Amino acid sequence: MPKVTVDGQEIQVPDGATVLQACELAGKEIPRFCYHERLSIAGNCRMCLVEVKPGPPKPQASCALPATEGQEIRTDTEMVKTAREGVMEFLLINHPLDCPICDQGGECDLQDQSMAYGRGATRYEENKRAVTEKYMGPLIKTVMTRCIHCTRCVRFSEEIAGVDEIGAVGRGEDMEITTYLEQAAEHELSANVIDLCPVGALTSRPYAFEARPWELKKTLSIDVSDAVGANIRLDSRGREVMRALPRINDDVNEEWISDKARYQVDGLSKRRLDTVFMRKRGKLQAASWDEAFKAIARAKPGKDIAAIAGDMVDCETMFAAKALLKACGSNLIEGRQTGMDYDVSNLAAVNFNSTFAGIETADAILIVGSHIRWEAPLVNVRIRKAVKRGAKVFVIGSRWDTTYPAEFLGEDLSVLSKLPKEAAEAFKGAERPAIVMGGAALAKGALGAGLAFAETYGLAKDGWNGFNVLHFSAARMGGLMLGFAQKGGMKDIAAAKPKVVISLGADEMDFEPFADALKVYIGHHGDRGAHAADIILPGASYAEKDGTYVNTEGRVQFAEKAVFAPGDAREDWTILRALADALKVEVGFDSFAQLQAAMIAEVPALGEEGLADYGALPKADAKTMAEGTISAYPIKDFYLTNPIARASAVMQQCSSELLGSGELAEAAE
Repeated sequence: MPKVTVDGQEIQVPDGATVLQACELAGKEIPRFCYHERLSIAGNCRMCLVEVKPGPPKPQASCALPATEGQEIRTDTEMVKTAREGVMEFLLINHPLDCPICDQGGECDLQDQSMAYGRGATRYEENKRAVTEKYMGPLIKTVMTRCIHCTRCVRFSEEIAGVDEIGAVGRGEDMEITTYLEQAAEHELSANVIDLCPVGALTSRPYAFEARPWELKKTLSIDVSDAVGANIRLDSRGREVMRALPRINDDVNEEWISDKARYQVDGLSKRRLDTVFMRKRGKLQAASWDEAFKAIARAKPGKDIAAIAGDMVDCETMFAAKALLKACGSNLIEGRQTGMDYDVSNLAAVNFNSTFAGIETADAILIVGSHIRWEAPLVNVRIRKAVKRGAKVFVIGSRWDTTYPAEFLGEDLSVLSKLPKEAAEAFKGAERPAIVMGGAALAKGALGAGLAFAETYGLAKDGWNGFNVLHFSAARMGGLMLGFAQKGGMKDIAAAKPKVVISLGADEMDFEPFADALKVYIGHHGDRGAHAADIILPGASYAEKDGTYVNTEGRVQFAEKAVFAPGDAREDWTILRALADALKVEVGFDSFAQLQAAMIAEVPALGEEGLADYGALPKADAKTMAEGTISAYPIKDFYLTNPIARASAVMQQCSSELLGSGELAEAAE
């Protein structure tokens, strides 16, 4: 580790570190526009100038200069100060003076750094250049006259997303950043360039002119649009969530989020259930809470009551429902609403065991029945990193557009038991082999064959477990930890013929087998579940309640309440507590703190944020065969996978424009 001196302070820096990183380790702030720690070094804004000895007597770009033994680095000399002022003057030469109407105002790197490092006046008297607007789709608003050519957006698209859709054309003063053929940026992570842009050239189109950052309340939350559990920040004003932004968590989402996580939030205020409804003479009509509870009590469910959890439910709600059913003498609970019935006796067999950070280090990866780009875009980013490091990727299932070289082995699941020669050799020679099993594979009953594959190729060894199941429901792992699963899945629930079925935001389930039951929907949107219900009890969305969520790698995370639910809507656990009184049963809690304490007492792992320990991978019969073909995946439309997204005008527009799905769909369609 080389030793360098920064402004008279001697420090040790890691091998391969740059001078900029050395300065940061010494606690010095270095201005920059083009440099970003997760992107390749471009060295084209020249804002990070420092003075280095030994070396030429001139300022040097610290982001592109390696730190070497014995360097003397100065960040505060008159030469450095003058050089930075000069660079800032050049950057501002063509930048328009439209800060008062720019959406980046208040959180703009150019504003901050021009105040800290710029001159107090300009000497430029020529005409400013102007650039015509570029259309980058329904999510990204462009004002390219503001662009300073830092190329962060270009490098993100090429290096992180793996979709070469943004690039530079022209040279010198005529250089412009644009999408190819000026088409929309069509990938699941496109809006991350808004966060990366250090000026107001790329801003959020749906959020344009909506609010200033200092008006907003900031709440730490968890994304529920998929099972990755990306860390997000919800910015709200009054009772409305205005936007969602990523939070840095290197173990989960780094600092990226999917476009759906970012933009489905406008659906939180549309098509909301804010009144109790009861079906009378075939039509849903407004009613009171008291009427609804009495109607449920009149059904006298006793032990003939079932609860089905949806994809975005928090652990506390599921535990409250389980406590209610237990008090009634029932154990008819299920969270896999689409009908899957895989074995959950050992949760290590249905977990993403290698972790998201770990999958980057795999050197051979087999993807079975998963369209990862749509089911978990941020996991797809991790696999792309593994490929950059030399990993080979093989896919069993129908074709989809990968963002890295991958060999498709066909749709027949029998390939899982007998790999082609090249793939078999890759796995036999791999030090860290991995398999990723998706929802389509689980639906075909291929879990046992996947475990057999792990046994055959030694996926579980000291310090490494390469057996991974990729869920796409935010509630799945939490539900499995709470035992929200039947051995026979939804078939067993239907076979029991319950008198009352409580749907906890379960909008993807088939209600046909429960035609004779009283269907009670506790949810927040007028979606499919509400259309099928006999009684609707308006609940709270993930933004309107505190809650615990467990992602697909078994990571326990806590989300905070950002806003209050609209109208008569209530937090789900309070509805279930009131329902317990109506059914005259004791559930053992009267407050959220008591509910959480009871849940943690039953499942201690849910009380500690971080990875839960599910133990070792179960042994499997190496001769287990998989049958069937994977010709389709569960997610048909990336932008419309849940009731919040289906209520979102932005997500509807993305589906129509980017995926070409045609007319905008109503919630029940």
